[in-house]
Amino acid sequence: MTQPDFAVEVYQNEYLSSGSTEVNAIVTVTASGAPTGPATSGGAAEVIIIDCSGSMHVPRTKLTSAKQATAAAIDTLRDGVEFAVVAGTDEARRVYPYQHGMVVSSPTTRAEAKQAVAQLAANGGTAIGKWLALADALFATSAAPMRHAILLTDGQNMHETPRQLATTLQQVTGHFVCDCRGVGTDWEVKELRTIADTLLGTVDIVAQPEDLEADFRAMAAGAMDKAVADVSLRLWTPQGATVKFVKQVEPTLVDLTARRTDTTPREGDYPTGSWGSETRDYHVCVQVPAAATGEKMMAGRVSLVVPGTGGNPDQVLGKGRILAVWTEDTALSTRINREVAHYTGQAELAAVIQEGLEARKSGDVETATAKLGRAVQLATETGHSDTAKLLSKVVDVEDARTGTVRLKRKVEAVDEMTLDTRSSKTMRVRKKQPDAVPGSEEA
Repeated sequence: MTQPDFAVEVYQNEYLSSGSTEVNAIVTVTASGAPTGPATSGGAAEVIIIDCSGSMHVPRTKLTSAKQATAAAIDTLRDGVEFAVVAGTDEARRVYPYQHGMVVSSPTTRAEAKQAVAQLAANGGTAIGKWLALADALFATSAAPMRHAILLTDGQNMHETPRQLATTLQQVTGHFVCDCRGVGTDWEVKELRTIADTLLGTVDIVAQPEDLEADFRAMAAGAMDKAVADVSLRLWTPQGATVKFVKQVEPTLVDLTARRTDTTPREGDYPTGSWGSETRDYHVCVQVPAAATGEKMMAGRVSLVVPGTGGNPDQVLGKGRILAVWTEDTALSTRINREVAHYTGQAELAAVIQEGLEARKSGDVETATAKLGRAVQLATETGHSDTAKLLSKVVDVEDARTGTVRLKRKVEAVDEMTLDTRSSKTMRVRKKQPDAVPGSEEA
């Protein structure tokens, strides 16, 4: 498959007042030109993990819809893609193929897989770590660079300790990307979000079982559109500088700071997963040594890199520069960059929603009201109308501009979980005119 072209743009106010040391920049990465459509191709591997615990029988439509959704995802796989299906209970079982490893997608193997899925029944408990471990073992039998899993559950990880799941996540991190879906309202949002964030995937709620098929089809199609795997955002910083954080801020919020792998004493890689034709935004914050008025320095250099293997050199897909200029001109140093301000607000919005819902669960009405009121205010200011609608199902809004709200006495579980799950989805800043700094470059 042809590799897409990468372009890197850096948005920032590079001017700092005397004594200032914090440099913020939004790095927009755009990959374009990746082919789409049903081209025959290897290079990709897919594992579909379907919850078959006893609760999937309540209501019966859950397992029926899950099997239909899995069949739809299987139908979406291109010829030549390796795949497998896993049934998850308090154990993990390979549903298809019947023998060790994965199988190459073809009309015959897809038909066989759908027949195997149709025989699934619900029984047993939930041990998600074991499901992920089996998926990892299956991926280990494949040489495909693009490895993607879909994980569906309707319940909490009751048959493993949190430590066991965390240990498994640590063991499989970086091996594959995993999109997670929770069906119904008996699963734990924080649990699935942790899995998805760690494995660079997405998390969402599918409240109605009948909506699973379209969602599975879309996830599988998205995986088929990826064209380059294991891309890292490489950040170089000068002597004496400290990286405060590196976060993906669009299309979803994911903190990558702790995921850094040092490549040189002043350079480190942050994983971004697989790419097709798409755009993502990253917020980079660097603490630099203070400099005299009039001085200028490169506070950071960002590169999109595919690390070399087998003695081959790293492949640089695109790069850009983060600058710092010290000035006495307050009109310059106090100017707020639109992109930085926008995504700072989006990050705060996600945080206050999650903190507010947590406070509400624990019975802390005062904190919940304050946090969710601030969320309403931020959603209004940023034009995040979808989030505002979700918030209105949890609080009664008296004044959106000031964030004056009252907690609703009765809130449907599905509304609360939908708000929580989708709090980390962000909205791209509406750019009036490109104002990327001169250091931005294309591959």
